This record gives sequence, C-alpha cells and structure tokens, in this order.
Amino acid sequence: MADRVTVIGWDGSPLTAAARSALSAATLVAGAAHHLALPEVPPTAERIRLGSLGLAARRIAGHRGTAVVFADGDPGFFGAVRTLRAPEHGLEVEVVPAVSAVAAAFARAGMPWDDAQVVVAHPRTLRRAVNVCRAHGKVAVLTSPGAGPAELALLLGGVHRTFVICEELGTAKEQVTVLTSDRVADHSWRDPNVVIVIGGQAAAAPAAAADPAWLLGQSAGHTGPRGWARPGAEGGEGESALLRAAQLARLGPRTGDLVWDIGTGSGAFAVEAAAFGAAVIAVDADPHACARATAAARNRGVQVQVVAGRAPHVLEDLPEPDVVRVGGGGAAVARAVADRRPERIVSHASTRDEAEAIGRALTEGGYTVECALLQSVGLDTRTWSEQDRSVVFLLAAERPVNR
Repeated sequence: MADRVTVIGWDGSPLTAAARSALSAATLVAGAAHHLALPEVPPTAERIRLGSLGLAARRIAGHRGTAVVFADGDPGFFGAVRTLRAPEHGLEVEVVPAVSAVAAAFARAGMPWDDAQVVVAHPRTLRRAVNVCRAHGKVAVLTSPGAGPAELALLLGGVHRTFVICEELGTAKEQVTVLTSDRVADHSWRDPNVVIVIGGQAAAAPAAAADPAWLLGQSAGHTGPRGWARPGAEGGEGESALLRAAQLARLGPRTGDLVWDIGTGSGAFAVEAAAFGAAVIAVDADPHACARATAAARNRGVQVQVVAGRAPHVLEDLPEPDVVRVGGGGAAVARAVADRRPERIVSHASTRDEAEAIGRALTEGGYTVECALLQSVGLDTRTWSEQDRSVVFLLAAERPVNR
C-alpha cells in the first residue's frame, strides 16, 4: 500500500505550497493529461493517465511509495475522494482542495447557486438527471461522455430551458456558451463540462426578503403551506384529499422520478407530486383543467409540464414514466400505461365493476395489484354532524422486480 496518498484539487490556479510539497515527494502521480503536463510533476515519478478511477485506486493501493492524485475542481465534491476512500481500496488520503467546478461555473455565469440542484449525469443516470432538470428551475449537471449537453437537451424534448455550458474550466481552452435548449443538440461539446440548466416558473419566482435561502438546493419558490394532500383542492369527482394522500403514499414520488398524472383535473395531485421533487407531466383532455393545473403549479411555485390531449393516444409521445396516477380513462388507459412499464401505478374507481376492469387490465399487464375500499366521512366539529361522505376503490399496482 502507498505510504502516503495526497489528492490535489485543480481549478487552473497556481499550485499551493501544500500541493507543491506533496508533488515533490511523489513517486507516483495520477491525473488527466493536463495535470501530468504540469512542470511541478517530478520527471522520475510513475505517471498514470486517469481513465477509470477504480483501476487507478487499485494501482495506488499496490504502490510502495508516495502517491499524488489530481482531480479537477474540489475532489471531495462528487470527486475522487469517495472512490479512493472506499473500503475495497483501504486508502487514507490527505486532500488539498480547490474551487469546485460547479462553483466556478456559477461564478462564470454571475449567478448564486445556493438554491441550485446539483446532479451527476452518466449514461446510466442520464434520464434521472433530465428529470431533475424538468422538476427544478436551476440545476447544475456534471456531465460525462455520452451524457453531455446534447443528450440532456434531446431528452428534455419540448421543455424549454436555457443552457449555460462551461467547457474545460480552468484550462487555456475554457469556453462558456449560453444557448436555448432547442439549439444545444446542434453543437459538439468538449469534455469535461458543467451545464447550468435554468428556466421555468419556479426559477423566475423572486426570493422573499423575509424568507432568505438557508438550505442548499432549496428556494423560496418551493415553499408553501405546511402539509400535503390538503382539503380544498379536489382533483375531480370522487377524488377527495384523503384519496390523494393514499395515492401519493403508494407512488412515493421523489427527486429523479418522472410522474404521469393522467386526468389531472385541478392539478392538485400533480402539484403535490412536484413538491416532493419529482418531475411531473399532467395530462387532461379538458383545456379548462389544463389551465387550472398550470395555475396551481404557478401558485405553488413548482414545475409541472401540462399536456392537453386524450389518453391513451396522447401518451405515445411522452417520455418514459417511473410512476403513474391514472385519474381518468378507466381500463383502456390503465392497459396503455402498463405497456410503458412504470414501477408503480395507482388508479381509483367509483364502482366495483370499474375497479375489477382496471385491476384485470393491470394484472394482465404483468403487475401485482391490490385494491382497497376507502370510505371517509367529514364531520362538522361544531355539531359533530356528518358533512359529506366519500366511498371509492383505490387500486395500487407494482411491477415485479424481475419484469
């Protein structure tokens, strides 16, 4: 095992005294080509061109001597430190930090970033990174080959955003480009880069002076009344706040998910799913319902893409969902949704025959289906007399893990 491992963050600034001292004693130096070309790298040291950090960590673990690893930006922020300290490598490291690439990108753009989401995009996580860009008005994306600005823009589809693309920060080839998302895919981009994706109603909402930002990644636009599935914003006939709460609980929307809300009605479910951090596409054939859903999202300060059209036909052009609420359309829509293989689906029915038809469609689609009869009675607390009664069948379907 290496006697000493120092990780040096590099942001293009002159090396610090601590970094130069570690380098002068190094018998192995790992880094990108522009790191290994630095004049401070000892000519006698073994050099490793970083590709796979895991492979380099194994080489370092077997090295007898003093090792230095270069990393762009702050190596402790989505960087090399986590991999090197992983139990399988057993390396203890000293860190010389630098300005993170995300901080540098926002500095180049002249923007604050305490209210930004930060995600890492690899080919295997690209879709989830795009969903974060759908759901939030300010996102920094640390890209990788095959998951860069062009791929982000293509998967965003008709969702309009502005891209600030920062290429090769800290090098002589540094370049910052600002484009609308519909033009990004027409260009080729150099790695590494950081993409700031901004836009939408939540990003435009000014922070209230009385409620300044205090938590990274959160903004005043995402605050609202405490609680969820609140009464007074019903989704449609038979859709009580208690049913909405049960549907949200069974779907569990979260950051990185894409939620379809089919038959959105007032948009109450869509807005609350978005408040959990998920990307939401709300679908309704009624233009008035679409307008109500758009207004509800604006009032709550969340991002919801509203699509006017009748399911199941309108679903063909939508991106793949993670979880879906079928609020209208019955068995035909449930069957079309099951064909898209989301992880979970919820629906409801006012009669047993309708519930059986929806349940049969989901079961035939390969899902495990549960059904519960929910009954709620509202009481006037002044007289404790009954105000209203709701009886509805709740269907919840889950795709088996191996399907």
